[in-house]
Amino acid sequence: MDSSQGAATAVTGGGGGGGNGLISQANDTAAVNALDDPKQNLNQVINSIQKTLGLLHQLYLTVSSFNAASQLPLLQRLNSLVMELDNMVKIAEKCNIQVPMEVLNLIDDGKNPDEFTRDVINSCISKNQITKGKTDAFKGLRRHLLEELEQAFPDEVESYREIRAASAASAADLKKLAQAQSMLPNGDMKVKSEL
Repeated sequence: MDSSQGAATAVTGGGGGGGNGLISQANDTAAVNALDDPKQNLNQVINSIQKTLGLLHQLYLTVSSFNAASQLPLLQRLNSLVMELDNMVKIAEKCNIQVPMEVLNLIDDGKNPDEFTRDVINSCISKNQITKGKTDAFKGLRRHLLEELEQAFPDEVESYREIRAASAASAADLKKLAQAQSMLPNGDMKVKSEL
């Protein structure tokens, strides 16, 4: 192997033995010892995918200009690709990412997965409008019933409104108390962790 191929192999991480094997083992150990933080695991998978894409590109370049002298770099790059794919599988096992089948089907059909997101959002908007219409209808019914009851039983409706006002005031007090307990000394709110 000439010096340019040796330098390219060292830069790309190719090479079956020596220091490259130790670096790969150190990276594997670091990946195993990494915190189980979901965001960090996802970033590791993304980095591994990007590294794999780079290795595939280098492999493509090596194969497209293949000659007898480039057989060793080709084998080294293949070994690097296999090691990175193995590393990616190990890292991916720690990630719990759930992708809806509809998204995968859209990708298989050659469509943009953003269409799925758009459809879900539009569906949520339409369901929200239906629910809002129902709540508005119930509010109108309640208001109409209270008007009718007030005409027939004015004293009972007045006592009902007093009871409702008292319960609403106590609920507001409980809400303020709960908010005050979740306040930090600097005025910020405590936030639950996403785990």
